Amino acid sequence: MQDPDATTPDAKLAASLLGPIVSSGHLASGAMPALSEFEFALSMTVHAFHRWMLRGMTAAGIPDLTPMDVLVLHNVNHRGKPKRLADICLILNIEDTHVVNYALKKLERLGLIKGGRKGKEKTASVTPAGEEACRRYAQVREQLLVKSVLATGIDPARLSEIAAVMRSLSGQYDQATRAAASL
Repeated sequence: MQDPDATTPDAKLAASLLGPIVSSGHLASGAMPALSEFEFALSMTVHAFHRWMLRGMTAAGIPDLTPMDVLVLHNVNHRGKPKRLADICLILNIEDTHVVNYALKKLERLGLIKGGRKGKEKTASVTPAGEEACRRYAQVREQLLVKSVLATGIDPARLSEIAAVMRSLSGQYDQATRAAASL
């Protein structure tokens, strides 16, 4: 849903005077200032999301987790099927497997997941305690986050479009990363 105030003459004037909202003006001076604006918004969103995950999981009764721990727990819980380390890393787009492996070990120590095997490969499955933690987190999320986002009036279809664009841009960043590594 477009902000109705953004189309008023005052809003257009303010936007033209401010220019893009960025954290690094030198990066916004190139051919695509909007990309710097996106990066600043993404950075703010990532940090806010990380804070939310920690506080949301603490409210659900599981304190002292890192954002990675929470992401890994939810991924292992997804569809109730055992997950391999490589699959978790692929889905979450994480290159450093040791970071995910550390989270898996921590979650196992806390009794939220359990290790297993599929052939020669180690797997991780959610335990009943882990499922319950994810369920409580989902309840807290619905009550505190989803309710407030719905109150903004944003169209869920528009939010899905934004997510699709962000996933597409992640591919552009990955491709640029590979190119930079070859320089």
